[in-house]
Amino acid sequence: QVQLVESGGGLVQPGGSLRLSCAASGRIFRVNAMGWYRQAPGKERELVATITNGGSTNYTDSVKGRFTISRDNAKNMVYLQMNSLKPEDTAVYYCNAGLRRTLYTGTVYYWGQGTPVTVSS
Repeated sequence: QVQLVESGGGLVQPGGSLRLSCAASGRIFRVNAMGWYRQAPGKERELVATITNGGSTNYTDSVKGRFTISRDNAKNMVYLQMNSLKPEDTAVYYCNAGLRRTLYTGTVYYWGQGTPVTVSS
């Protein structure tokens, strides 16, 4: 089995920072793209940021300049550094990873269970 486990969410004041972490574990041959998504109450899940295994990144416009995605390929981990947080960043944040379990299988995408982030004074 493959698991993605997020950590680092919590309550923070506007203008504050949080760092989310996500660890992929289990039978893994290779991790391809990894990313963070979020879902605010009453809204659809949306892309926040993605990163390829080569380090190329992509961000949704609303977080550019404030959030930074990074990864540690040796540990199968992805991080999201969130600075200058705003109330509209409040959501449950989900880790997503496309990975191959063996040399002979294709890429399958997995989700973590989510970690809540609340930005409020």
